[in-house]
Amino acid sequence: MGRWSSAEFIGTLLAGTFLVGAAQAQEPVEVAGTPAVTLDQLSVEGQGGATVGYLTKATRSATKTDTLLLDTPQSITIITQEQIRDQNFQNLTDQLRYVPGVIPAQGESNRDQAIIRGQNTSADFFVNGMRDDVQYYRDLYNVQRVEVLKGPDSLIFGRGGGGGIINRILKEADGLRIREIVAGGGQFGDKRVAVDVGDRFSDSAFFRLNGVFEDSGTFRQFGELTRYGVNPTMTFLIDPQTTLKLSYEYFHDNRFPDRGIPSQFGRAYNYRNNISTFFGNPDVNFTKVDANIATATLDHLFDNGVQMHSQLRFADYQRFYQNTLPGSAVNNAGTAVSITGYRNDTPRTNYFNQNDFTYKFLTGDVKHTLLGGFELGYQEGTTFRQTALFAPNFATSVVVNPLSPITRAPVIFRNNGTTDANSRYSLNTAAVYAQDQIDLNPYVQIIGGLRYDYFNFASTDQRTLVTNDRVDNLMSPRAGLVIKPLANLALYGSYSVSYLPSSGDQIGAFSRGLVISKPEEFQNLEVGVKYDVNPAFQVTFAAYNLDRRNQRLPDPNNPGFFILSGQTNTQGIEIGANGYVTDWWQIAGGYALTDARIESATSATIVKGNTVGLVPFNSVSLWNKFAVTKQFSIGIGYIYQTHTFASSDDTIRLPGYNRFDLGLFYEVNEFVRAQVNIENVFDRRYIYTADNNNNISPGAPRTIRAQIIARF
Repeated sequence: MGRWSSAEFIGTLLAGTFLVGAAQAQEPVEVAGTPAVTLDQLSVEGQGGATVGYLTKATRSATKTDTLLLDTPQSITIITQEQIRDQNFQNLTDQLRYVPGVIPAQGESNRDQAIIRGQNTSADFFVNGMRDDVQYYRDLYNVQRVEVLKGPDSLIFGRGGGGGIINRILKEADGLRIREIVAGGGQFGDKRVAVDVGDRFSDSAFFRLNGVFEDSGTFRQFGELTRYGVNPTMTFLIDPQTTLKLSYEYFHDNRFPDRGIPSQFGRAYNYRNNISTFFGNPDVNFTKVDANIATATLDHLFDNGVQMHSQLRFADYQRFYQNTLPGSAVNNAGTAVSITGYRNDTPRTNYFNQNDFTYKFLTGDVKHTLLGGFELGYQEGTTFRQTALFAPNFATSVVVNPLSPITRAPVIFRNNGTTDANSRYSLNTAAVYAQDQIDLNPYVQIIGGLRYDYFNFASTDQRTLVTNDRVDNLMSPRAGLVIKPLANLALYGSYSVSYLPSSGDQIGAFSRGLVISKPEEFQNLEVGVKYDVNPAFQVTFAAYNLDRRNQRLPDPNNPGFFILSGQTNTQGIEIGANGYVTDWWQIAGGYALTDARIESATSATIVKGNTVGLVPFNSVSLWNKFAVTKQFSIGIGYIYQTHTFASSDDTIRLPGYNRFDLGLFYEVNEFVRAQVNIENVFDRRYIYTADNNNNISPGAPRTIRAQIIARF
């Protein structure tokens, strides 16, 4: 794929896109195992988000209004509850592997991290549309669905989100009687149980309780984790026009962080024979989080037709991790590799309030869905980093033989007073936004909006008591056009912008050089097609050009300051498919071509022309589920990606790979289902992801898990 200018890129794709309009609609089909489905019956309302099987037809997350995906000018992939259950992945990041255009990142083995359209992020995570930006591993026990909205969109979500965002929709009390236990286990000591109980106290008061406990090992040497969580929710129907929802979650995760293996000769060091080998001191490594999260949601319909959706969220995260890791490549002789380490204490408390007001009206024959709202936020926390010093000389590294890479050398941790952070920070945010969705006629829809963000960040060095702060006033526009030549076919084009303030993807310590740095800017041009082949099967196509500007290049003449000349460009194509192809065959997944390049140097080694780290040019992920009989089904998954580089300096090449996953499902009766999942069926040796050139994570070998789902 050649490199085009934005105008050439979009012009060429628009010409091709409109040719698809000749496609003819097919008659709706009846789906086995589900009621007959029509577009009208797939209501937007409810937790399912108009869901059947692996397909969700609508969501409010992309526009803050109840909107069909067909009418949303943006690429969106939604992982439904049924898909989550069938694939039985234990981590959010693994679950994202079947989303076109999303690649997992290592996240230093202590947090969820993903690359969306070439943009690496650990902060662009949301819950029910509200920011959940702390670095930790999120569980899926209380998740109804996972939404991946691609492309920058500050209008809806505020700062960040340069490549897109990941939004979890949680289960809630809906008045239905639920009694469910999911118990499972498998290789490497995997043991897990989850419960879901719901009912109603009365016709106006509902409750639901989700809980999980897991005590498991991993395929990696010394790997282990313990996590548990509980999430009670309540719903009160105060009157026919007012609903109050309350939720509280306590979640604990304690695990062994493993930064993987080093490199040698431009590739991962002997990775086929080091699938499970740990490098470092296993007596030191651990990471944990204790999260307390409370949310209140109020929905009210005013007599004049205005709908209010207001959310208040408090979240306190006690976060800590320490690890030892490969600090260098293996030497040419294959006899030495250095081990380094550090610890980080990063507690954070978030307070957020969102208020959306929606009003639908007509001007002549033109329909409007007008959105207005405001958001307030306050975040505070500390970042305290200490470097590991190894006995006997208390040096910052210790050398080991890569054939025996475990060290038991005593370790102490000390803040070095220079590069190690020791700061307390606070962030005040405020935003107002407005948007209008206009139906000119049954064939043409327009969406346009603007958001203003006030971003006031301050960080105080707790050693010097010097405070650095910066205020940004950011304007983020969004515009989209949807053309529907057929009721089940939509062609769209969109333009969107996001900003990343100079504090970066994660807020923390703030230097003088960052204070005078302008925010990074993301601009996205996108065209696409969405086609409902039948009411329960949708295919999508998207092509985009994403520019990232104002990336910081260290100023060689002024240490600690930056030149804002860094720039990347990503051009890509994504094809997605979700739902029932036939009454016995479901699919979820797609294909992504992602050409992410450095356009202007961001460091001495990350230079123009390099490929952005961890981004494959081609990737395929497709999950199939076949109903063999009424009781027995088979799931077959396939993942393929071409080679990547461990970082954007393009010096360490990670080979491409493909793997197959398998699921076997048997409905014992209407109350019990048994399933077995086999990940990496053919036991391929491959590299899954990385954090940098010498922290490279091998993929899991063949892994078998089983679970029983019982309903009472």
